[in-house]
Amino acid sequence: MKISIIIPAYNHEEYITEAINSVLNQSVKDYEIIIINDGSTDSTEQRILSIHDKRIQYISQKNSGAHSAINRGINLAQGEYISILNSDDIICRNDWRHV
Repeated sequence: MKISIIIPAYNHEEYITEAINSVLNQSVKDYEIIIINDGSTDSTEQRILSIHDKRIQYISQKNSGAHSAINRGINLAQGEYISILNSDDIICRNDWRHV
């Protein structure tokens, strides 16, 4: 596996679907997505679980802060490269074409 994309998520129901889809729509396909839900109290979890892709690994944890979610994702990562994508951000299409 080439890239591990770690998405720490907390109460970003309005943005999380677009963030995940921005990864899924890349031309590079050799990646995993590790989403750590850091205790969201809105519908972030439901939106994450509505997206079905074998490259997505979903973990839910008690709210511990972004640093905790990111570190947990890094510990689970199996890629050669690690990318952190905040749950309210997107990756523009083909940003990884040279990886």
